[in-house]
Amino acid sequence: MGITTDDVKKLRDETGVSVMKCKNALEEAEGDMKRARMILQKKSKDAAQKKKDRSLGAGRVAAYLHNTKTVGVLVELSCETDFVAKNEEFTDLAYNIAMHIAAMNPPYISMGDVPEEEVSFIRKNYEKELSDKPENVRQKAVEGKMRSHFGEQVLMEQPYIKDGDKTVGNLIEEAVQKFGERIEVSRFTRYNVGE
Repeated sequence: MGITTDDVKKLRDETGVSVMKCKNALEEAEGDMKRARMILQKKSKDAAQKKKDRSLGAGRVAAYLHNTKTVGVLVELSCETDFVAKNEEFTDLAYNIAMHIAAMNPPYISMGDVPEEEVSFIRKNYEKELSDKPENVRQKAVEGKMRSHFGEQVLMEQPYIKDGDKTVGNLIEEAVQKFGERIEVSRFTRYNVGE
């Protein structure tokens, strides 16, 4: 199947990734748009992994105030350079993450932020809950329940509110591939009237 410029343009419009990366992904996927998206997602994860040790010296603080004026969020999205920090798409990303935090209220940014005591406590509870299951089934079930539990508690693991097929972590990985720099949610504060 031949890959048309319209196919490349469509994939680029959907992902924001460079034309050449979109073309290469479509070629690797033999024209299958869904597989090409999966290839780009895998490559964005690899790109983010390669850049994880770079230092963050720039970024943006974004604010989101819900229309009820009862919930507000400040989030610091960090990157390597001012060039990226001043980019409109980067600013939009920071705002969208702030909106997500307002809606989902995650207590942690990443799994590394969750205290080991909490992880251990949750694991023991699930192991006790599933103690009547055979060992080989129990371990898989406990891991599945742990993923589900922390998928609700950890920002990077939460399904993104605007696209449930992606996590917030996937969103950051895509931005890393798009901008070519390490990007990270450094911190956030969520305010809720009455809390």
